[in-house]
Amino acid sequence: MKNSIKTGDRGTENAGIDYDVIVVGAGMAGLTSAAYTAKAGYTTLICEKSEKAGGLVGSFCRQGFTFDAGIRAFENSGIVFPMLAQLGIDMEFIKNPVVIGIEDIQMSLKGVESLATYAAMLTRKFPDNHAEIDAIISEIRTVIRYMEVLYGIENPLFMDLTNDRAYLFKTLLPWLLKYQINIRKAQKLSEPIETYLLRFTKNQALIDVIIQHFFEKMPTFFALSYFGLYSDYSYPIGGTGRLVSAMSDFIAAHQGELALGAEISQIDLKTRRVTTRDGRSFGYRELIWCGDMKALYTAVNFAEPGEPSLQVREQQQKIRENRGGDSIFTLYLGVNLEPSYFVQRCGPHCFYTPSKAGLSAIQSEPWQAVLADPNRSAADQQLALKAWIREYLALTTYEISNPALRDPALAPAGKTGVIVSTLMDYRLVKAIDIAGWYPAFKAFCEEQILLVLENSIFPGVIRQVELRFSSSPLTIERLTGNSGGAITGWAFLDDSGTGKLPAVSVFRKIAKTIETPLPHIYQAGQWTFSPAGLPVSILTGKLAADGVIKRLVKQGRVGHSVDQAARR
Repeated sequence: MKNSIKTGDRGTENAGIDYDVIVVGAGMAGLTSAAYTAKAGYTTLICEKSEKAGGLVGSFCRQGFTFDAGIRAFENSGIVFPMLAQLGIDMEFIKNPVVIGIEDIQMSLKGVESLATYAAMLTRKFPDNHAEIDAIISEIRTVIRYMEVLYGIENPLFMDLTNDRAYLFKTLLPWLLKYQINIRKAQKLSEPIETYLLRFTKNQALIDVIIQHFFEKMPTFFALSYFGLYSDYSYPIGGTGRLVSAMSDFIAAHQGELALGAEISQIDLKTRRVTTRDGRSFGYRELIWCGDMKALYTAVNFAEPGEPSLQVREQQQKIRENRGGDSIFTLYLGVNLEPSYFVQRCGPHCFYTPSKAGLSAIQSEPWQAVLADPNRSAADQQLALKAWIREYLALTTYEISNPALRDPALAPAGKTGVIVSTLMDYRLVKAIDIAGWYPAFKAFCEEQILLVLENSIFPGVIRQVELRFSSSPLTIERLTGNSGGAITGWAFLDDSGTGKLPAVSVFRKIAKTIETPLPHIYQAGQWTFSPAGLPVSILTGKLAADGVIKRLVKQGRVGHSVDQAARR
């Protein structure tokens, strides 16, 4: 993408306006918004605080191994592929089968038809809970049916329906009716998954094994729907970063511009100008904020008397009362083993639980209590935290991804890159960093995870490791700007106990996600809707772009796209 930034007056009516649209944040929401505004012919600038576009989507190379930096595969959800088709972006994908493993058993999830196999695996591990497992599987089937309607067709937002009346009346309108009915049923299952499953079984280990790879307090309908969504996963040839480069190339081809290392530190609402931390200034007609929401309300300059408004103050209060959701610790390995070694053990993409005991079996003192004890010396605190971390890493669930099993070009011949992640609380890691032993913590986690893998799913792997490094919630925060290293926006329940999230959390109201109480500013991305994910980021990015284009048209601004110029 073009990276030359020009300042000055690009318009004739408004002095100081450099761009029709400024998009803040070059994650998938920002790239989507910029792609559509640039395609419509509006001068578009993306400001990205990092030195690389993509946010939580991307790939990087180390010593010949290509690793995925964030998301491991893409769920289409009737959004990703239609968006690419609408933009005319051609990418090669392959199906991404997901395997679930418990101790020495594994199975591949392929939609509703594979749930019987999943039930059999659970029953083998928990033979005394056969009837309870059957009841839980029945609930999963019900939720999948609800959510299949949501993703059952290509999202109409990414389709041109002007000349397709047959599709409109025979497919879209009946779908909308089913959608309204089923989404209301699904939304009623908003109770946190960990408490909902207690209705069916009191075996906490069984509950742990089912939900440990879900985020804390994830709504039931969203968590259980993943057993269906896993069959919708695809992987781009070349790695997940291919999507970022394809979107970036598209934006550049339509005269969009990208400013990397351009963290927005101030927004002047009156003059409609943004200022970067290093002093660059750009004017805009409309702005789409696709970054961390806390950063948005910190950057806004309220210069007029009586500002901020009541609506703004209420939103600021919600932001203060909430925190980012779960984050992850990731171990990256370059292994001197053929990809075939991993085919039967985990496949290309796996969620693996090394012990059926589950996280409820941890015996050591909770890390929160260790950190809260003022009478502990630093050395004693470190020992206690290491004891907890050791048990946690022995019992948690891991997401294991092997890029070379999907695209052999992503690792040197005869070798395999392995990505191993587990959920980890940002607050724990931040406290360890403040205590001064963060590097030792990372090394300790790497060693413990390798031991778990060696003694379970990957025997003999340790002596074959030739490359090893890791990232933590602090790494994610530093690279993406996400508060708390969050990878799904806001935590599902706020700390205040009020349940008032600073984001929309009802699917039927998703169109409202883009609205802010700030003039000429829309928002998009994972911080604007809960629960969030890649499809939501793309969807909100498109909604924000459409909203901005409508505003610009009302202002008399007509875009002149590259496509239109070529036709003339």
